[in-house]
Amino acid sequence: MISYRVQQFGAPLQRHDEPTPQPQGCQVLLRVQAAGVCHTDIHTWHGWYDLGGGKRLTMGDRGVTLPLTLGHEIAGEVVALGPDAQGVQVGQRVLAYPWLGCGQCKVCRRGQSQLCPTPRFLGIFRAGGYASHVLVPDALGLIDIGDLPPAQAAPYACSGLTTYSAIRKINPQVLRDEPVVVIGAGGLGLMALSLLRALGCPGVVVVEPNLVRRQAALDGGALAAVDPQAADAAAQVKAATGGPCWAVIDCVGAASTVQLGLDLLVKGGQLIVVGLFGGEISLSTPLVPIRAISIQGSYVGSLAELRDLIALVRQKSVAPIPTTCCSLHRAPLALQDLEAGHVVGRLVLQPDASEPAS
Repeated sequence: MISYRVQQFGAPLQRHDEPTPQPQGCQVLLRVQAAGVCHTDIHTWHGWYDLGGGKRLTMGDRGVTLPLTLGHEIAGEVVALGPDAQGVQVGQRVLAYPWLGCGQCKVCRRGQSQLCPTPRFLGIFRAGGYASHVLVPDALGLIDIGDLPPAQAAPYACSGLTTYSAIRKINPQVLRDEPVVVIGAGGLGLMALSLLRALGCPGVVVVEPNLVRRQAALDGGALAAVDPQAADAAAQVKAATGGPCWAVIDCVGAASTVQLGLDLLVKGGQLIVVGLFGGEISLSTPLVPIRAISIQGSYVGSLAELRDLIALVRQKSVAPIPTTCCSLHRAPLALQDLEAGHVVGRLVLQPDASEPAS
């Protein structure tokens, strides 16, 4: 099999060839058909998150070890089963739930493995989908994708799940009655826009500095797309939503975007932060209860939420976000393109069938 690995944090990914593994126990071997390239991959590749004030959270602090094959948005075909694997069949096309926990702690038993204190996430703590094949620990985390194209299905494992879980944290009455503000129109933001429309939200206002991405948001059905660098950006957003905002989803997570989200909220409003760009803000604590606002972080989502999301996509024909596909051997350049802001929507790697594997 072929994989592209982080051998050294910040250095270009390196191709690695090795015998294709044989699944043992409950393991399932997938032939990768599509692997999304995510901003989390950039953080993992560089080896740190920006905590603001010159502070960093390193991947070593999180327990990440090298070498590591990136890629946590994985759609593929089942090609081999361990002797104890159940629930899938060879030839079945599936989406892998990557946010695996230990399976034993109380968090995992509550169905929240994405919050497990000893995670085993694919593409972060164990080998992921920047490869011709990937070994999944258990078939329980595999979801049939039916006739969904793998390149469309793969991003639902992270960008789709992350935004779906965030949307589900919004007060249902607010979601039904009020426009929602989405900060950022990258892969996460455009996915949030698509899902909010599918879930019946009356309107979405997108905040995005990049002109091309603002146009992509408008093409995707946004009520308005506002440049946050405009002097009257907050006023433009409030005009588009009809007043102060009840719900803001921040898909960037920079200091400036979090502050903007807070400034936009009406009394009783919600800010849900899913982006990991980094930074820090100052917060006047009395204003939190006085304004009755809620500030919530939302980290990916549960397996049950991913199953619900795929069911929604298959039943309601959720509009796919713009997707660019490229060959697996371009993985090192794909990360650079994403980091440089050259991608609109999602970039997806697909192994080249003509390239020989070991």
